[in-house]
Amino acid sequence: MTVLHEAQTLEVRLDDGVATLVLTRPELLNRFDQDVHNDFTAALGAIEESELVRAVVIASTGKVFSAGGDFDFMLKANTDLAFLLHHAEVGKQLLMSLVDLQVPVVAAVQGPAIGLGATVALACDCVVAAKGVTLADPHVRVGLVAGDGGCLVWPMALGMTRARRYLLTGHALTAEDGYQFGAVTDLVDRSEDVGDTAQQLARELASLPPIAVQGTKRALRNAMRARANEVVDVAMANEVASASSQDLVEAIAAFREKRRGSYVGG
Repeated sequence: MTVLHEAQTLEVRLDDGVATLVLTRPELLNRFDQDVHNDFTAALGAIEESELVRAVVIASTGKVFSAGGDFDFMLKANTDLAFLLHHAEVGKQLLMSLVDLQVPVVAAVQGPAIGLGATVALACDCVVAAKGVTLADPHVRVGLVAGDGGCLVWPMALGMTRARRYLLTGHALTAEDGYQFGAVTDLVDRSEDVGDTAQQLARELASLPPIAVQGTKRALRNAMRARANEVVDVAMANEVASASSQDLVEAIAAFREKRRGSYVGG
């Protein structure tokens, strides 16, 4: 096993054709702040450039796959337009770097995947999740549009009708329901078995003829790319507008103070 890429917030290990990208900040619930955005995109670039990688596993340490966005990060963006616009572009780059990977990607979801964490999981080609785990995109509950990829990947994973239900309410999807709906490809009984199951699947993918696997992935990727061209820029623009609203500030305050929010629509 070799280290393909290493950063403060994650690491990428390579073993027999399988690159495993691991988020390594369990004490922060593996949230996607500015550092993680940058490190994650750089790690995907390192994976894409390596001729040795034939499959990828995206995993995390601790009990939470990823808690998504960081509230302090959101509040800074709320009052700093230049920072907000830069972050929107960084977020788009992260999403499209994942979509554009030429090799198959397996998500190992051992715990809750929230917001961008759920987007990353559902953007993968295969999703291994444990019973009892939840995936959610609660952007609307903190006054935001799901512009970081939720409006792209949820409809592709669940179908448009079910995706509307979850994105417009911010309700959580259980792994069991996700498996029934087709969003979760492999359902395991225990969280501690998720990693091994994901690795086994990735090793199988890596063992197959790469010209066939990558050609199939390329065709699937083009379909997702076409959909992304229709959705992502519009979703990002609407998220930027919502991220500078007072409703976002109120939603975060209400969450922290454990009270019902009062929203004015601006």
